[in-house]
Amino acid sequence: MLSAGVIAWIGGVFLAAGFVKGIVGMGLPTVAIGLLAVTMPPAEAAALLLIPSLVTNLWQLFTGPSFGGLIRRLWTMMAGIMLGTVAGAGVLTGAHSGAASAGLGAALVLYALLGLFKSGFTAPARHEVWASPLVGLATGLVTGATGVFVIPAVPYLQSLRLEKEDLIQALGLSFTISTVALAIGLLRTGALASPATQLTGSVLALAPALAGMFIGQALRRTMSVETFRTVFLIGLLVLGAYLAGEALH
Repeated sequence: MLSAGVIAWIGGVFLAAGFVKGIVGMGLPTVAIGLLAVTMPPAEAAALLLIPSLVTNLWQLFTGPSFGGLIRRLWTMMAGIMLGTVAGAGVLTGAHSGAASAGLGAALVLYALLGLFKSGFTAPARHEVWASPLVGLATGLVTGATGVFVIPAVPYLQSLRLEKEDLIQALGLSFTISTVALAIGLLRTGALASPATQLTGSVLALAPALAGMFIGQALRRTMSVETFRTVFLIGLLVLGAYLAGEALH
């Protein structure tokens, strides 16, 4: 039975995580798992974020302008994410999950710095036919090891030079598939020791996550494309530094 203090802490975590996601279109799992790990094992934290992550990502996905077009363009990447996450989900509870999280954080920091200094890359459309499934598979394996969905999916999607709202929608699509795949993987490996209890906690975490996301989205709509790009990259930098620091602590 969770104490009132722990329940309040979980609510605050998901409010903050939803706010970050509302602004930059990502960050809920990273923020939530990083902060929740103070009070619980990573696998329990991953189970707790399943419902908030799924619902906020579906919201992000279906409020965008190009759902059908993105599905047709990115379906091989989504298939790779599903396969990789289910195959690698057992690593999340293993002995090397901390090292994987540190590496993920370092990769995010490097990518964000390159972007802020205008050294980012663009993926030519002719390469998507082979790059998308490979990026999806790699993202799935990283998700299985860390519970975080961002590498290499986020840099790859940004390299496609999508419009601001298309990028947000593409992130929603990627993270929705990752959340479903992670749930399947956790169930398959037995990491959900008490599915009914963990599902109840995950449902309760949904309200603060949605509230935070609503506030963040309202703020994002007032930004120019360049301001959004800068905030997006700074968000990646902060999330990466935090993830690496927590893993090495």
